Amino acid sequence: MSDIQTSLWMFTVVLRRFQNKWKSYRHRFVPWVVFNLSKNEKTLRKVTERSKDKLVPDEEVSRSLLTLFRALFRKHGFHQRQFQTPFMLQLTSEAEQVGGDPVCGQDAMLQTLGFCIERKPSTLSFAGTGVFVTKGFVPKGATVAMYPGTVYQPYEPILLQSIRNPFVFRCIDGILVDGNDKGISRMVFKSCSGRDRIGPYLISDTSWLTDTPHNPLAVGQYVNNCSYERPANVCYQEYDLPDKFPIELRQYLPNVNYSQGTQRRLRCVVLVSLRDISAGEELFSNYYTIVH
Repeated sequence: MSDIQTSLWMFTVVLRRFQNKWKSYRHRFVPWVVFNLSKNEKTLRKVTERSKDKLVPDEEVSRSLLTLFRALFRKHGFHQRQFQTPFMLQLTSEAEQVGGDPVCGQDAMLQTLGFCIERKPSTLSFAGTGVFVTKGFVPKGATVAMYPGTVYQPYEPILLQSIRNPFVFRCIDGILVDGNDKGISRMVFKSCSGRDRIGPYLISDTSWLTDTPHNPLAVGQYVNNCSYERPANVCYQEYDLPDKFPIELRQYLPNVNYSQGTQRRLRCVVLVSLRDISAGEELFSNYYTIVH
């Protein structure tokens, strides 16, 4: 084989590997998504400013999260009895009234929200992992999932973490959420989570980095973007954690600030259903675009 033939063969191999990688990556690559969504107005949601991206009020999102987290606490929180607060005593009392063994995360989701979601191989070719409704029924306007990860302000460094990383989500105001559960991103999240612990209280959840997250909503980074053939059934909604959110339940939040001294409230991103979704359906998200 001549040098030219060898070079052509190596180029072909590299090109094929890139093409296969791109077919999976493109479903989370923002420029590709925006370009292709513009071909189908049904899957592109236009907003004029951040306050207009709300499909449901923040209070409704808080209500859903608190309902689920209270049930999760009744399962995981009993080892914290030595640090009882009035809020924890209330939850303990609720658990005793409910009776029975603490439920698992999926059962807690089904009992409190009326549905379960899980990661499974996507129905999209080359898209890798997707997220499906496996049990129950999702009504329109429900909080379906959370986008986990480290939260970066627009001025904070994220270059190294962003290399070959399809899980960096950009908010309307430029805040970034790195939802990658591997490599440098994984190490950064675990470090920041351990740093921000307040006494006996964890204020973020690292279990989303595993195959069995305590908070079953924390799989939103694996929701694939919609396409012309697969219209969106969920959309992203930015949600700033209220100051009054109970510190005892923050252990189930799959987000943490990159910088300890960040003054603003913790940015979370949830996925909200655009229509009723039945068991067996895969979730597909759309992107909003700013119009002036």
